[in-house]
Amino acid sequence: MSQEKVERYKKEKANRKKVLKREKIKKGILSVVGTIVCVAIVGWIGYSGYGYYKTQKAENTTKTEVDLSAVNDYLGNLSSSDAQ
Repeated sequence: MSQEKVERYKKEKANRKKVLKREKIKKGILSVVGTIVCVAIVGWIGYSGYGYYKTQKAENTTKTEVDLSAVNDYLGNLSSSDAQ
């Protein structure tokens, strides 16, 4: 039994650098993927919020029509009286 433990320890020690390197790579990939997911979520929330804000702003906007015919007539009369 003790010899089995010694053999297992030797195998673990021989592969320790490979295992640590593999774990470091996995941790790095996990952090990059996690960052990308977080950025995507924040971007989606921002885009949705902007769309909601834009929709609410469009609904609250009122259009007012102005009849400028009186002003045009007045200006037309001014320019025709200057010509005489």
